[in-house]
Amino acid sequence: MMKKIIVVGSSNTDMVIKAEKLATPGETVIGGKFLMNAGGKGANQAVATARLGCPTVFVCKIGDDIFGRQAHQQFVQEGINTDFVVVDTENPSGVALINVDAKGENCITVAPGANAHLSIEDIENASSIFERDNILLIQLETPIQTVEYTIQKAYEYGLKVILNPAPAAQLSSSVFPFIHTITPNETEAELLTGVKVTDFESAQKAGQVFAALGVQNIIITLGAKGAYLKSADFEGIIEAPKVEAIDTTAAGDCFSGALAVAIYEEKILSEAVKFACKAASIAVTRMGAQASMPSRVEM
Repeated sequence: MMKKIIVVGSSNTDMVIKAEKLATPGETVIGGKFLMNAGGKGANQAVATARLGCPTVFVCKIGDDIFGRQAHQQFVQEGINTDFVVVDTENPSGVALINVDAKGENCITVAPGANAHLSIEDIENASSIFERDNILLIQLETPIQTVEYTIQKAYEYGLKVILNPAPAAQLSSSVFPFIHTITPNETEAELLTGVKVTDFESAQKAGQVFAALGVQNIIITLGAKGAYLKSADFEGIIEAPKVEAIDTTAAGDCFSGALAVAIYEEKILSEAVKFACKAASIAVTRMGAQASMPSRVEM
């Protein structure tokens, strides 16, 4: 069997308003451009891995509505295996409301819908794809008990597990030894380790906490500064290419997807992080989540 990347996660429709500034509580900001895009951390990462040329299977839950049907059609167009995309007839598809300011910063509110009902049973029904040498890429926009079950199951089957712990949430300490590579940003790293990450020294401290928990490889994304990597043969900051960002939405998803591709291709981790930084630096120069994911040719 050809090895593949299995992405387990969320599918949302993103409703984006781009304006000069982000509204403060109680404030109305007039003047903006409205866009509706396919999103959700799981779907974004699945599109990223597929566009970068890897066989990709996506496990998710969508509603029996126009958003779910459009999402499914998009996955098929991207060449993603949708055999384990489950249609939930009782809950709507997930949606996200995203505001983006003139500097490319964003704030996001998500109504998870069907994503909140991705169950252990759904993962069991997809167990035929949990084969040794495959890679699992997973995030935290679906129920935590489902995420933790999936990570343990993948580890037991011999898969390399990449966890993008976003959005930030607490995890059982028992799950960390099953993780091959973790990819938090500064905020997520602080929540999981208690260390406020601002520079190399603080990233190193957070990395030590993750290592003590049992994670094999730690990557903390640092936005425009690049990413901190702690692995068996490398520790340091890998710089990102300098670009002018117009929308940082899904930059972390692009990074995690590209990282999974590089690990799939058995690149050493320092090279894998360079590849992921390059992919994310392309994504932030365009609007949208899945729409911003680069192709292999662009890389």
